[in-house]
Amino acid sequence: QVCVLLSSAEQSICWKRALINCTERVQPLSLLQTRYFVDHRRVRVVGGRGGDGGHSFHSEPRKIFGGPDGGNGGDGGQVILKADQQMKSLSSVLPFYQGFHGQRGGRKNCYGANGAYVYVKVPVGTLVKEDGKVVADLSQHGEEYVAAYGGAGGKGNRFYLSNENRAPTLFTPGEPGQERVLHLELKTTAHAGLVGFPNAGKSSLLRAISRAKPAVAAYPFTTLNPHVGIVHYQDYEQVAVADIPGLIKGAHQNRGLGVSFLKHIERCRFLLYVVDLSVSQPWIQLQDLKYELEQYQKGLSERPRVVIGNKIDLPESRLNLPLLKGQIDERVIALSALTGDNLEELFLHLRELYDTYVKAEESRGQSPVKW
Repeated sequence: QVCVLLSSAEQSICWKRALINCTERVQPLSLLQTRYFVDHRRVRVVGGRGGDGGHSFHSEPRKIFGGPDGGNGGDGGQVILKADQQMKSLSSVLPFYQGFHGQRGGRKNCYGANGAYVYVKVPVGTLVKEDGKVVADLSQHGEEYVAAYGGAGGKGNRFYLSNENRAPTLFTPGEPGQERVLHLELKTTAHAGLVGFPNAGKSSLLRAISRAKPAVAAYPFTTLNPHVGIVHYQDYEQVAVADIPGLIKGAHQNRGLGVSFLKHIERCRFLLYVVDLSVSQPWIQLQDLKYELEQYQKGLSERPRVVIGNKIDLPESRLNLPLLKGQIDERVIALSALTGDNLEELFLHLRELYDTYVKAEESRGQSPVKW
């Protein structure tokens, strides 16, 4: 209202000051957005177009018939996927990439420059699929795969010079680049996967053992995207733990969050079953979880594992703990993600599972996944 009473120049200054004050109080949107862990991505790649061939004739004083001198066009740039051990997720991979175009051929038989290559960094262990078939497995640091070839450059009229045709006018345009639709998948989501029903406390547990900040709330399906937290040890070893979104009965039939999140569990090396000790008969949860995993992939539930009884701080949980241990044969670690009780036992057993995994991979001559 005050700005309306001022002149046009003073109004402009007034509005600029108000805009500056607003921007100082409001955080940029990029700082408010959360980047989730992404282990699959659909990418469309197109190679660069080749440059057109040149069309010109040599001209200089006292040389009337200089002949054709149009050079060839440059080749289009390629799109290359390159494995980088610093990358841990496909979240930075864009849905579309295109190589740079080649330049047109010039006079004096000058060739056009080739288009620059476009490199796309992906994590080590990325599978490249096309129409459901694996076309590349980038399992080593620095390994490359040409996702799309650039088009060939066109021919200039100099190329068509011959004894029969001393003054060719023919030249060809550059060819379009290769176009493909690829699906990128990570073979490994994390070392350990937190498996449990909604509201079992998986997100709270990941917050307690790492710096990851998944959403926590008192309603089902709080986590809709996988989060990965890193557990650091004193010898600088790092164990990656993934918070898999909660499963429900019938998940193997694509109910609830469905098969897409069972794939996350498939890519984990060992499993941490999270059971809510506050409910009656908590061992039923474990049986249902194992059933869903077995229906999706036989033997998946038998991977190296440990059962975590969460919410031990509640009175009913302490009563159910001995009943749970009497019903199952697996080791049970009772803890509270809310208060931090008995997290040390989880840290020690998690390291045991990780060391066992490393030794097994090295004994088979393979390099274990490092974070």
